[in-house]
Amino acid sequence: MTLATLSTSLSARFRRIPLPILAVIAILITMVLLAALAPWIAPADPSRQDLFARLKPPGFVGRSGITYWFGTDDLGRDLLSRVLYGAGVSLGVALLSVIVSTLVGVSLGMIAGWFRGWVEVVIMRLVDIMMSIPAVLLAVLTVAVLGPGFLKLVLVLGLTRWPRYTRVAYGQTLQVANLPFIKASELAGAGAARILFHHVLPNIAGPVLVVATAEFGLMILTEAGLSFLGLGIQPPTPSWGSIMSVGREYVERAWWIVLFPGLSLFFLVFSVNLLGDWLRDQLDPRSRTR
Repeated sequence: MTLATLSTSLSARFRRIPLPILAVIAILITMVLLAALAPWIAPADPSRQDLFARLKPPGFVGRSGITYWFGTDDLGRDLLSRVLYGAGVSLGVALLSVIVSTLVGVSLGMIAGWFRGWVEVVIMRLVDIMMSIPAVLLAVLTVAVLGPGFLKLVLVLGLTRWPRYTRVAYGQTLQVANLPFIKASELAGAGAARILFHHVLPNIAGPVLVVATAEFGLMILTEAGLSFLGLGIQPPTPSWGSIMSVGREYVERAWWIVLFPGLSLFFLVFSVNLLGDWLRDQLDPRSRTR
């Protein structure tokens, strides 16, 4: 199957999208737009402090005339602005982490499934070793050694989640490698790289996309968890996890500091997971109801 054939097949399959999935897609698009447009729509600088407006509830009007729709935090910073900017951080870390883990995992999986032999043994045993270590624990230990930071966090998350992609790509490559058109390409003299990326990859793209969607939500949660522990994005850069980490100290008298980033995190991950389940049903014929 070529890329053009795959595109035609997917467009026909996605022609009828259920209304709940359209709502989920609308939520995701809205959150992405809010994150991208945060510098223009945020009512205030997310790092600007006003100690006279500390821990003010939602709807408070400051001395400068600014309405704090989500209230303020312990330093008097506008919580709405910090949530908007934090959305960009969370989405950026998750997206880049998924890209890194997909590139590494799919490449290794296709190589193992195609060349077999000792290459297969080395790669798959490495996968077994990586998957025997809890991913969150490995991420915490790696961040503790390398130190926090945006790019370091992306690399840590990306390089700890690639084994799942490798297993999926490996199993799918084993199935595709024996198909007649693959054998015909070999007989025609096509090289391994051309066969893998022009013939094998389009045929395993569906299962990989399902895994990537599920991993995207997990990366958002992991980034928030690491930031909550102080190992992710560092202040004053806003992140949903770090905002909630500060808010836990004031949860009894300033509940809004935890509530709004927590709700944002919930709706984003919930929407991504619903979209991933629907994609799985569309791309995996065995999971469809007959």
